[in-house]
Amino acid sequence: MIPRPGAPGLHMLNVSHAFGDNPVVKGVSVFVQPGELVCLLGPSGCGKTTLLRLAAGLETLQIGRIAIGEEIVAEGHGGPQAPPEKRGVGLMFQDFALFPHLTVYQNVVFGLLENARERRHWAQAALDNMGLASYREAYPHVLSGGQQQRVALLRALAPAPRVLLLDEPFSGLDVTLRAQIRQDTFEVLKQAGIATLMVTHDPEEAMFMADRILVMKDGRIVQSGAPAEIYSRPESVFVAELFGPVNRLRGRVSGGTLDTPLGRFPAPDLDEGASAQALIRPEALIVTAGATPAPFRVLTARTLGRSSHLTLGLETGSLHLQARVPRTFLPEPGTAVAAGVDPADVLVFPLDGA
Repeated sequence: MIPRPGAPGLHMLNVSHAFGDNPVVKGVSVFVQPGELVCLLGPSGCGKTTLLRLAAGLETLQIGRIAIGEEIVAEGHGGPQAPPEKRGVGLMFQDFALFPHLTVYQNVVFGLLENARERRHWAQAALDNMGLASYREAYPHVLSGGQQQRVALLRALAPAPRVLLLDEPFSGLDVTLRAQIRQDTFEVLKQAGIATLMVTHDPEEAMFMADRILVMKDGRIVQSGAPAEIYSRPESVFVAELFGPVNRLRGRVSGGTLDTPLGRFPAPDLDEGASAQALIRPEALIVTAGATPAPFRVLTARTLGRSSHLTLGLETGSLHLQARVPRTFLPEPGTAVAAGVDPADVLVFPLDGA
């Protein structure tokens, strides 16, 4: 994303927060550069929404420091706390929180001064660009979920905020709408060019939207990086499994490799004789019918439209594998098949690796 000229970044340094005796954020630092979209990704209860609320000023900062550009907006240990309306942040919540008694246009310009002519002109142009011009005088209850999401996004951007904060912005949308709304939102944010921090538990949304992903677990950042890096080189089993189901193959390290029913895979960082596991995503498996040898049998095969999902069983043992192939491939149960994987797609961790 291209930074807006003069746009500041968001800096959260060594932030900790607890609700009573329950610590939910533990020494987290988050830096979002101007024009960058950073996504906080993690399961429910990991502390990501609390971080967002701290950045917005909706929670009082207990420990740490928060700055927008050169301005410190919150200081822990009883230091000064700028109220939300003084921070120059735009907020968009997962329930959209539109005002039912205001029209679409009134919702978008809510909070703008009467003489803010430039931003009011921007609001009208933005409604046109988002295909909402004909709904200018309509009320939110007549809008679809996708249209309400667009209005909520424009309302957050209308005051030209210094920083934009998004809390699960697509969670309330129908699955069929989500991809298009994501694309629309991405385009709008790219044009806005401001520092954006987004919270989600959906790894696909994080992969699509983010310039960088910060993976959270139990109140801490456990890995950060570009989406492709996080997906391809997870640093723990937790991060690997966050992006979907995996096949687990167990064994012991011998000669720097791990021997499995799918072959031997490099394990250079593990000790000789250590118990280890190879994690293989279903989409990484290569399934071939009619090959020799064919040590697997098809147990189930189901189409998912754009791909097919197969369960494979090893004839000589109890090992079951899940495979996803990018086409319609529905061999009959009992069909003998071969299964393989590119070693570059295999993730090897200690057996107790978290």
